[in-house]
Amino acid sequence: MYVITGATGNTGQIVARRLLEAGKKVRAVGRTAARLEPLVKLGAEASIADIAQVDAVARALDGATAAYLMLPPNFGAEDFLGYQQSVVESMATAIQRAGVKHAVFLSSVGAHLPDGTGPITGLHRAEHRLGQIEGLNLLSLRPAYFMENLFMLIPAIKQAGVAGSSVKGDVPLAMIATRDIGDHAARRLLELDFSGTQTQELLGQRELTMQEVARVLGKSIDRPALKYVQFPYEEAEKAMLGMGVSQDMARLYTEMSQGFNDQRIAPQERRTSMNTSPTSIEDFAATWSGAFNAS
Repeated sequence: MYVITGATGNTGQIVARRLLEAGKKVRAVGRTAARLEPLVKLGAEASIADIAQVDAVARALDGATAAYLMLPPNFGAEDFLGYQQSVVESMATAIQRAGVKHAVFLSSVGAHLPDGTGPITGLHRAEHRLGQIEGLNLLSLRPAYFMENLFMLIPAIKQAGVAGSSVKGDVPLAMIATRDIGDHAARRLLELDFSGTQTQELLGQRELTMQEVARVLGKSIDRPALKYVQFPYEEAEKAMLGMGVSQDMARLYTEMSQGFNDQRIAPQERRTSMNTSPTSIEDFAATWSGAFNAS
C-alpha cells in the first residue's frame, strides 16, 4: 500500500495516478471526499484526514509500504513557519507510530540553508526532523521554482499589461513543471531505490530568466511584446495582502524573492540527466495561456 498525502494537489495527484497505473494499491489522503473522488474512481482508497492531527495521519499511514509526504500550504497562517513545524511534528509522530519504512518528501531547492529563505526555511527544518526518525528511509526531493507560480503573473498582465513580480528579470532560475515532480516521485516510490537519508534536486528542463518567461508566455497569448517588470518588494507585499495572504506569509515570500535575486537560493547539484526533466517553458505555455484566457 502506498499512501499519498496532498493527493489532490499538483504533485500528489500525479504520484497517485502513476502508482495506480502501475497496478499498485494507493491510499489517497485529503481533506474532503469530493476532491478525492476522481482518484477513487481510478481505484484509490480515500482517507479523509487533516495531516496536522496525529491520530488521523497514523490511521492513514497504517500498513503503508511507502508514503509521499508534503506540507500543505496555508497562506493565511499568522505564523507560517510555526504552522509548518506543527504539521511536521504531527507527521513524524504518525510515521513512527505506523512504522513506515520508505518516504519521499517534497522539499525545495534552497532547503540546504537553515534560514533566510522564506517558507523554504520550514522545509529545511522538516527534512531534519523527518531524517531523525529511526528506521525511515527518506528521500527529500528539492525541486526548483514551480512553473505553476507563473499563474500569479496573470492579474498584472490583465490589469496593467505587464508581467511582474519581485524577482529580478535577468536572474537565471531553474524552473520545473509540477507534473514532472510527480512523475519523478512516483518512479522513485516504485523503485524504492533509496536508503538512509538522501536528497535530490530536480532542476526542470533549463534555466530561465523572468524576461525570457515573459516573452514565451506573451507569445502564447498573442502579446509578443509583453514586458517583464520587477516590482518593489513593498508593492509585491501589498499585492499579496490584497489576495488574502497573511502578513507573515507576505514577508516570507519577500525574503524568498530576495534569496532568488542574490542567488543564495540556487541549485547545489550539477545538472544531469537524473535531475533534468522534460517539460519546457514552451510546453507549459499552452497550459498557462488556457488559464489566462479563462480568467
